Amino acid sequence: MSLGCDFSVLEELISNAKKIQDNVLDKILKTNANTEYLHRFLEGSSDKELFRKNVPVVSYEDVKPYIDRVANGEPSDIISGEPITTFNRSSGTSSGNQKIYPTNNIYFENLLFGYALSSVVMSKHVDGYKQGKMMIFRFTHQISPTPCGLPIAPALTSFTKSKYYSRMAKNSTSPYVVALCPDPKQSMYCQLLCGLVQRDEVVSVGTTFPSVLVQIVHFLENYWKELSSNIRSGHVSDWITDLSCRDSVSIILGEPNAELADLIEKECRQESWQGIITRLWPKTKCIETIVTGTMSQHIPALDYYSNKLPLVSKVYASSEAFYGLNLNPLSKPQHVSYTFLPNMSYFEFIHVDADGEATSEIVDLVDVKLGDYYEPLVTNYSGLHRCKVGDILQVTGFYNNTPQFRFVRRKNTVLCVDVEPTTEEDISKALARATVVLESSDLILTGFTCYGDISTVPGHYVFYVELKAKVNNGTNVLQLDNKVLVECCCVMEESLSSLYRRLRGDEGSIGALEIRVVQKGTFDSLMEFFVSRGSSISQYKTPICIKSAEALQVLEDKVLARFFSDRSPTL
Repeated sequence: MSLGCDFSVLEELISNAKKIQDNVLDKILKTNANTEYLHRFLEGSSDKELFRKNVPVVSYEDVKPYIDRVANGEPSDIISGEPITTFNRSSGTSSGNQKIYPTNNIYFENLLFGYALSSVVMSKHVDGYKQGKMMIFRFTHQISPTPCGLPIAPALTSFTKSKYYSRMAKNSTSPYVVALCPDPKQSMYCQLLCGLVQRDEVVSVGTTFPSVLVQIVHFLENYWKELSSNIRSGHVSDWITDLSCRDSVSIILGEPNAELADLIEKECRQESWQGIITRLWPKTKCIETIVTGTMSQHIPALDYYSNKLPLVSKVYASSEAFYGLNLNPLSKPQHVSYTFLPNMSYFEFIHVDADGEATSEIVDLVDVKLGDYYEPLVTNYSGLHRCKVGDILQVTGFYNNTPQFRFVRRKNTVLCVDVEPTTEEDISKALARATVVLESSDLILTGFTCYGDISTVPGHYVFYVELKAKVNNGTNVLQLDNKVLVECCCVMEESLSSLYRRLRGDEGSIGALEIRVVQKGTFDSLMEFFVSRGSSISQYKTPICIKSAEALQVLEDKVLARFFSDRSPTL
């Protein structure tokens, strides 16, 4: 697809959502009706009503045996009329399990089209966006072959290494080859070095997910002296051994620049790193990273480092499909809604109540109702048919004829130590209340996760938090106030569900909530752990709940102090 999109293309799409959705389904059914999977239900027909009547709603686990057969060497037409060219591997940090999804070139064309449209939207809302450069950090993971010989990799890795992404990378501060570097440390260093040299051209800073951007700031804290030295000497550090990185970055680095080196040292040597992004990159207009749902836990740290620049969640996409765009990119994170693009896949929606329990109603994209909650189903060009995504969305409005959705949470219960179902949304609300208490004491939350500890009787919730003082006290030792941290425990419990509060209080079947403060850099180590197990840095999201005993040990080894709620929550 052409990158020459303009706003009229978007207007046409969302003005004709029903017709486009019907055409998408018709094309998918005509292409896939004779696959082994669909033929069982349609017997070669491409009739839409027969599709809705006969083809079942499924989860990933239902179609996994078919996907595995193709991955193991059987023909693509088991599930897809279009040849499968790649398998996308999910990060596994949300669900705890990595999944693989069949993919073909249509998926990558859709990504390219969606990102091109998102740039059109950004240009409309951010002055100088097209004229400036993006310091958007990209990383790629190793591509492995499946038994059939097709590549398998995280979706963003496959896209970044494809011919499609190379057409998007032209306004980036980093050469394309730097994103392809297999060593994440060398890649991160080189992307920072390129960004610093071009600091006056940068209008946007970002990563796909904010946990990575927070880690990049930590990396900068550790390496700013060396980066400055490279700029002062005009020479890239010898430990950058990837020749493609070294050669391309050396061209950007150019001649020695003592003036820029002095400026970097002056800013990074200050006691406080508040606003460090805007101090080093003064023309930055926004931070591009997804801060909806549980990603909102990183908002306080990003606000601190960026002097509260707008946090832009541009797109809603997954390994299954590209869904939609944020047409009001400068909106506050809590007000972000995504307008679905009807040409990407065929979308249906299971109506659910506010707790995420399904009703019997399934509706098309244009038939959802304002204010109601839904779980999306995807029928795509790569072999998924009426497949549950596992997200809960709420309809917030309509743009022309196309609905806009707020991401509420992942569907599954996250924490449970008795019979209480605690969701991502519950935890996000609890965290938001604790953050207010921390900020009043000049502390910033830079990392967070939790787990349900049932080794104690009764079981209780444990929250691991990494904290940073707003101003360095000169000792690099974090001062922890028992009263403040205990109050955090209490306000978190107050914001959890009425069932949790009852079980915690009168019935006593849940123990006092615990906060364990961990050492600086612990969540960087947690990310390194998951990356070493196959997760991609670009797609890494700090797990909201830890399910791996090994990952839990990474946290336990670095616990500094423990605090417990000292009162039962009100009922």
